[in-house]
Amino acid sequence: MYTIQTNASATRSLDISEENLQTIQKYALFQHLIDSNGIVDESVLDKLKLNIRSLIASAEGNCKDLLDLCIDVIYHNNMKSFGLHQLVLLYIRWEKEQEEKTEE
Repeated sequence: MYTIQTNASATRSLDISEENLQTIQKYALFQHLIDSNGIVDESVLDKLKLNIRSLIASAEGNCKDLLDLCIDVIYHNNMKSFGLHQLVLLYIRWEKEQEEKTEE
């Protein structure tokens, strides 16, 4: 379990599970999400929400992992652009850890 800050004053946080990170990886949710300027703002969060809605709507099978990600993280009341930026940074660190584990 990981914890990220969801606001700049560090008064709100959000727990991120290993399963949440695996779901992000499975569906490549962060790929091509952020523009070349590298800024994560509310429009990026809205884009992610629309991408996930589209995936759920077009899913023929079980998409419980996406629904869990939505409920636990993406549509959580504390999730704003600052939190999404922290989630992206956590995902990058987590992905590097996964690569290191497979190399060993």
